Formats: sequence, structure tokens, C-alpha cells
Amino acid sequence: MPLNKYNVIAFAAIHDVAKAKEFYGGTLGLKLLSEEPPFALVYDANGTMIRLGMSKEPPPSRGTVLGWEVPDAVAAVKELMADGVMFERYSFMKQDELGIWTTPTGAKVAWFKDPDGNILSVSEHPEHPGRA
Repeated sequence: MPLNKYNVIAFAAIHDVAKAKEFYGGTLGLKLLSEEPPFALVYDANGTMIRLGMSKEPPPSRGTVLGWEVPDAVAAVKELMADGVMFERYSFMKQDELGIWTTPTGAKVAWFKDPDGNILSVSEHPEHPGRA
């Protein structure tokens, strides 16, 4: 059964439920669909379900777990910074003053963390015009 015709559900683990609710609902502006203790917070991200699994321990940080494709990475980063989001700096890549890395294909990516340390991103993909 090919899965290409079905919606994707995104998953990430959280430990501090109150901080996650404030961050994902308040700072990022996602709509809380349901709270299912002790299992998950469920959010709508523009038609994609995000299930934030409630964990007894903080999740390990092993790369980007959620990302948003945006039409303008600079504008998105500035808006999130105005809301108190801090962007990550990585010594192994060249990022601009806002923390945005431009890939060899011209995409622009910036990373930030949620209160539990999950790595999130915003990215602009000029090779996919009209998708964001």
C-alpha cells in the first residue's frame, strides 16, 4: 500500500507539558486540538497533525525533528526572534547574522529549540516555488 496519498503525522517528544503548551500554542501559534495525558498534546500545523508525546525524561537532541517551510526565512526568523525565540549557531557551517545557513542549492535554513531541547527549523526553498 503506497503512502503517498495519505497525510503525514509529525511526532516529537516533550517533557515539560506546561512549557510545551506555551511554546507551541503561544510562541509558534499552533492550534491545540487535544490534550491526552499522559500520552500527548496534539496540534494542528496548517493541516498537519503534530503529536507531542509526553515523556518521563527530556528527549535526546539528535537533529531536526520538526521544520516549517516558509516563503521568507529572514522574515520568519525576525518574527520568531521578536517573540523571544533564540536561534542556534553551529561552528561547522557558515550562518549569517540571524543564524540562517544558505545551502548549496540556495535554500535558507535556521534552527531553534523548543523548551525540551528538540531542534526545530524554518526553511525557505527557492527550488520549490509556491509550496510555502
